[in-house]
Amino acid sequence: MIEFTRRQAALALAAGLAGCGRGRGADAPPRGSLAWAMAGEWRIEPERDDWRHPLQTLLFWGLEGNMTVLEVLPGRGWYTAILAPYLAANDGRLISASFDPRSPSLAQRETLAAWQARFGQDPELFGEIERTVVRPGAPLAPANSVDLAILANNVHTLMAEGIAEFVFREIANALKPGGSFGVEQHRASSTGLQDPLAGTGYVQEAYVKALAQEAGLEFVAASDVNANPRDTRDHPFGVWTLPPTLRTSPLGRPDDPDFNTAPYEAIGESDRMTLKFRKSTVPAAAAPAEPAELRP
Repeated sequence: MIEFTRRQAALALAAGLAGCGRGRGADAPPRGSLAWAMAGEWRIEPERDDWRHPLQTLLFWGLEGNMTVLEVLPGRGWYTAILAPYLAANDGRLISASFDPRSPSLAQRETLAAWQARFGQDPELFGEIERTVVRPGAPLAPANSVDLAILANNVHTLMAEGIAEFVFREIANALKPGGSFGVEQHRASSTGLQDPLAGTGYVQEAYVKALAQEAGLEFVAASDVNANPRDTRDHPFGVWTLPPTLRTSPLGRPDDPDFNTAPYEAIGESDRMTLKFRKSTVPAAAAPAEPAELRP
């Protein structure tokens, strides 16, 4: 495991705070820095930084301001709210591959509408975010065009819809040779068999690595920056029993006012793997030429 420490992240943040722009105040990060993007009032639930460690995570994945970044299933846009202004201010490019607006799932359509309402109204701040759809047969981005792809806490969503293998292959296709793929995901115990539908929201780390390998991606490193050893993973309503959801009843049923959420609040957010993969710079080996004596 590679441990991206809090001290390393603090040094990176301090570098972003240095040299602040004139007239912005002594403690204001300069516009366009990652620190500035993280400090913005446009952030969604920045209090979750204590659990999700976005600075350490994005630096571990190798984010730079002038990259083309593909964010797969951004949800309401927790990471988009950092990526979009940072990339827009540094001549980068953000591609958001989200739910199909024609999805039969009301929850997916509402999530997409919330994302569009937040990030589609201020191109000066968020830039012109390119949008694609996560749907079998639809490319996520042009081939060999992406420097960094990100999939945060949604491998289980892809598995539940039976499209994980397809999406991982599409990510590999979209990456430039040498491009990186960062994954954050609720981590299941390494024992026993993986539920192919990931009904609890937890996925085995080995399963994610196998998906990436089958798509032709190389494993680079893992970090425990988002690990939570207090998470026992045996919660009555899966990972959604924990913060920030704090579900009190099975999905689709009314909330249970008698359900005690205190033990789950004490655990905090889920234990998560944080992985980095890479697309090889070496093209796949060509098939050996047929011997001359066997040719017709």
